[in-house]
Amino acid sequence: MDTATSDIRAVEFTPSSDGDSPILPELLGQIPDNEQIGTVTADGAYDTRRCHAAITARKATPIIPIRKNGRAWKEDCSAAKARNETLRATKHYGRAFWKHWTRNHALSRVEAKMRCLKAFGERIAARDPDRQTAEIHFRVAIMNRFNALGTAEIVRAA
Repeated sequence: MDTATSDIRAVEFTPSSDGDSPILPELLGQIPDNEQIGTVTADGAYDTRRCHAAITARKATPIIPIRKNGRAWKEDCSAAKARNETLRATKHYGRAFWKHWTRNHALSRVEAKMRCLKAFGERIAARDPDRQTAEIHFRVAIMNRFNALGTAEIVRAA
């Protein structure tokens, strides 16, 4: 999700039996190479070598909290170095300060956007995989159009 515009930039449709983290490299691949990615914010499920490597390959900064039982990785690549720095920072300053410092609250905005996407219905109506993908892309296009129109302003009336 583009945090400046709240537009969904990439979408991947998977069965419920698949995990989320193996899909991250494909999601990043949907964003053109000439477009710079500043940060990638994700939850602890994405704290894997594959995800960190995909993010650093796009020259982006991963903002992924280390799992509670996380240990330092052997520093054999730039992804491991960046992840170990995050681990050191969270141990030294504490998890709450790290989340505030890295603006990890953007993750809440992404989760809220997913809740909005699910408001169209938990289930997909189409049976054919190509039509299912089209249905998801259609839902995303509608949400991005709503974002372009702007958000409602709430005014207290008394």
